[in-house]
Amino acid sequence: MKIKISDLRLKIDEPKEKLRELAAKKLGIVPEKILKLIIKKESVDARRREITFVYTVEIEIAEGTLDHLPQDAKLSLVQDNKPKNIQHGNETLNYPPVVVGAGPAGLFAALLLAQEGFKPLLLERGNNVDKRTEDVKKFWQEGIIDTQSNVQFGEGGAGTFSDGKLTTRIKDPRVEVVLRELISAGAPEEIAYQQKPHVGTDHLKDIVKEIRSKIISLGGQVRFLSQVTDLTLQQDRVVGIVVNDEVEIPADAVVLAIGHSARDTYSMLSEKISMEHKPFAIGVRIEHPQQLIDKVQYGAYAHHQRLGPADYHLTYRDKETGRSAYTFCMCPGGYVVAGASEPDTVVTNGMSEAARDSGVANSAVVVTVDTRDFSSSHILSGIEFQRYWEQQAFQLGGANYHAPCQSVEDFLTGRFGHLSPTVKSTYKPGVTPADLNKCLPGEIAAVIKRALLDFDKKIPGFAAKEAPLTGVETRTSSPVRLLRDKETQAVNITGLYPAGEGAGYAGGIMSAAVDGVRVAENIINKYNLPKQ
Repeated sequence: MKIKISDLRLKIDEPKEKLRELAAKKLGIVPEKILKLIIKKESVDARRREITFVYTVEIEIAEGTLDHLPQDAKLSLVQDNKPKNIQHGNETLNYPPVVVGAGPAGLFAALLLAQEGFKPLLLERGNNVDKRTEDVKKFWQEGIIDTQSNVQFGEGGAGTFSDGKLTTRIKDPRVEVVLRELISAGAPEEIAYQQKPHVGTDHLKDIVKEIRSKIISLGGQVRFLSQVTDLTLQQDRVVGIVVNDEVEIPADAVVLAIGHSARDTYSMLSEKISMEHKPFAIGVRIEHPQQLIDKVQYGAYAHHQRLGPADYHLTYRDKETGRSAYTFCMCPGGYVVAGASEPDTVVTNGMSEAARDSGVANSAVVVTVDTRDFSSSHILSGIEFQRYWEQQAFQLGGANYHAPCQSVEDFLTGRFGHLSPTVKSTYKPGVTPADLNKCLPGEIAAVIKRALLDFDKKIPGFAAKEAPLTGVETRTSSPVRLLRDKETQAVNITGLYPAGEGAGYAGGIMSAAVDGVRVAENIINKYNLPKQ
C-alpha cells in the first residue's frame, strides 16, 4: 500500500530522518512498518516566529498493516500511474526531424526524439557551451561582443547564464520527466522535491553537455554555428531548411525552439507563418546586500546553513496606469551581467552560481508593456521597442557596453549624482553613472518609482537610497507568439512545430523544457521512424 502524507513539519534543526517517525505517528503504526519513504515536496514556512520545513512524502507499507486509512485530509492513497507509453504514428517521415535551437525546449525535444529512435538533427546558431563560455567571458571583460555566441545564443540557451532556476507554476506530469533527466545528467537529486530548485549556471553547463552526449549516443546529430536562415515550404508544408544562407537540408518535421532573442529569425518567419503580438516587460536591475534580504525573510534564522540565501517575489498593481510591476528572475548571491546579443545595445540579466555566495542579491524590477507602447502595429514592433531602449542604454553607458546605473535615491528624487561606494553594482563589464529616465519610457519609469516605494513596505530597505539600479532589462520574454494548433503545429503549415519560450509558450527553463517534450510527443505520435 502506498500512502501520500502532506504537511509534515520539521523544526529547522531536526533531521529529515525524523520524517519516518512523523509519518508513522500520523498513521498510528510503528516506524518499522514503513518499507519505503520518498520526499515529494519540501518547502520553507517562514511566516511564523519559528521557521519550519514542510514536507509531503509518499510511503509504502506492507499489505495488511492497516485495515483502513485514517480519516484525515492530509492522507490519501497513491495510485500507481505508470508512464504513458508513447505510440509511434503511421504517417511517413522521410527524413530525421530537425530541431532548431539548443535551449531547454530544443534539447528536451531532441532528447525524447532520440530516445524513441528518430535520430534528430539538432541545430544551434551559437557555439557549444565551453566555447560559448569563453566568448561571454571575453564580452564581460573586454566589451567585445560575438553576435552569434553570447548570453542569449549558444548551447543551453539563455537560461545557461542565469540562476539555473527550475521553479515552475505549471501542473504537468512532464515536469517530473524533465527533472529525472536533469538528475540523470548530473543535477542534485534534491531538485525533485525542493520548492524552489536551482542548479546554478556553473553546474548547468556540465548538465547541458551531458544531455548533448546522450542525444549523440542515441544516434542524433548536433551541429553548432548553424543558424537556420530560411524555410522551404511547398503547399503549406515544410519540406526543408536553409542553414547559414547556403546549406539546404531536406526536412518534413521541424521543431522551432529559437529562443526569445532570435530577432533575425522572427523577421524571416514573419513573412511565412502566422504570428501575434505578446505582452512582455521592461525595467531595471536592483541590487542589495544579501544579508539584508536574509534578515528580512528569515529574521533570527538568517544565515542558517539549512536555509541558504533568501529570495523574494514582489508584485504591484499601479492604480494610475493599470499596469503591473513585479520582480523578475531574482538571483540570491548572484551578479548582474551583460546580456546583449546585438551590437551597440545594453541588456541586463541576472546570474547566480550554485553556491550563491557573491554576497549580493539582485532582481529585475519590470513593468508590463504591450502594443499601446509600440510605435506601430507591425508584428515586429515589440522587437523594435526593445532595441530602441537597449540602444539608448548603450549610449548612456558610454557606448562601450558599460551599463547606465543610478542610485535609488537619485532615481526617485530626480537628482543626478554619483553612485554610492557602499553598494556597488556587480554588472560586468562595468557601469556609468547616468539618468535612467533616459533609457526607459516615461510612464514605465514612473510606475517603477511607485513600485519601489511599495516594495519597500514589504521588504524594509528595498528602496534604500544607496541601492544601485542598472538598466535596461528588456528580454523578459518573447515579444511575439508563433501561432500553433492543438497538435502544436504552426497554424496552416504541416510539419512545423514552434516550441518553448521563443515561440511564446513558456517562461523559464522548466516550462520551456516541458513544452519541448510535448512537441516531441506530438511528432512521435504522428510519424513513424524516418526512412533515412
